[in-house]
Amino acid sequence: MPQTLQKVENFKRLLEKKGLKYTYERKTICEEVLRLKEHFDADSLYERFKKKGLRIARDTVYRTIPLLLESGVVQKSVGTGKREFFERFGDQGHHDHMICIACGTIIEFQCTEIEELQDEIARKYGFTLTFHDHRLFGYCSRCRA
Repeated sequence: MPQTLQKVENFKRLLEKKGLKYTYERKTICEEVLRLKEHFDADSLYERFKKKGLRIARDTVYRTIPLLLESGVVQKSVGTGKREFFERFGDQGHHDHMICIACGTIIEFQCTEIEELQDEIARKYGFTLTFHDHRLFGYCSRCRA
């Protein structure tokens, strides 16, 4: 099954498990997010629907994003401003971010050791990990010089 279809199926299964319906609005939000290539926040996603003339409530967008996060369609990400940003969980798979607090440079990285360690810690405490958000803040090599 292609990755995009699998993500939609995961989203539908999560909704069913929570006793929620796969409504037109949730379907539209999920499909739009799967088309996005850039980082986004809830307000920018809502504005996309508004510009397209789609009648999807801002509250529906805000309530759907955590479900997309939990089902693995999106992951938390970084962007400008203090709001929560997200990105499609794409072909590159899960990754984390280092953010320079001086210039705003964002470095995306993957680290198997960190992933394995957090799984080990979750097991140790009897915790079921559904997603995580690693954002490391500091200074990039240019700003440190």
